[in-house]
Amino acid sequence: MLKKQIDVRQFLANLPLFGAMTESELDLIATGVTELRVESGNILFKRGDLCVGFHTVIYGQVKLSVSSAQGSEKVVEIVGPSHSFGEALMFMEKPYIVTAQALEDTMLLHISKEVIFAGLERDTQFSRKMLASLSRRLHGVVADVEAISLRSGTQRVIGYLLKDDDVQNGSTVTLPVSKMVIASRLNLTPEHFSRILHDLSENKLITVNGRDIAICDFTGLQNVG
Repeated sequence: MLKKQIDVRQFLANLPLFGAMTESELDLIATGVTELRVESGNILFKRGDLCVGFHTVIYGQVKLSVSSAQGSEKVVEIVGPSHSFGEALMFMEKPYIVTAQALEDTMLLHISKEVIFAGLERDTQFSRKMLASLSRRLHGVVADVEAISLRSGTQRVIGYLLKDDDVQNGSTVTLPVSKMVIASRLNLTPEHFSRILHDLSENKLITVNGRDIAICDFTGLQNVG
């Protein structure tokens, strides 16, 4: 695992939530930050554990998931570098409702609720930034629900492949995690996900080589109903 040291204050300053803060304010926030390194496959926290702050990812990936009584897993979100999670539950002072697992060697910052609450009481601009962050997260959840409810499985897969603005004909999309994890994230079975990739490949819209998916017909993908 990487053991690199980071400048915590500089990393916080590059996050949208803290970007407008002064050096003294960042110094104060940094007093409530703990660096965490989690090896691939290890659990960061489990559903039901107490939430006493929120996390932001420096490098690596974290899978947020829930499990049914029968043991099946539903991936709720895959969190990558410079993204955060856990803010809403921190404010609600409720236990975690998901389990967090590192998908690769991961480094995170845990920011304690005490320094966040102190910042909210001290600075109205900080309060607005926190509200904006939570609003963006809510917008993302609504978009996910809409995609799952109103789009076909094929449309969900295509939407995932074309989600980045720079994807075009000839682009190669490398799946960041296993096909099983992505299938769960898209509310598909692994078999259904593989079948959709096969059908798109048969129609010469994409080519698949392991986790590398080449976009052969960008316009054709966009026009799939």
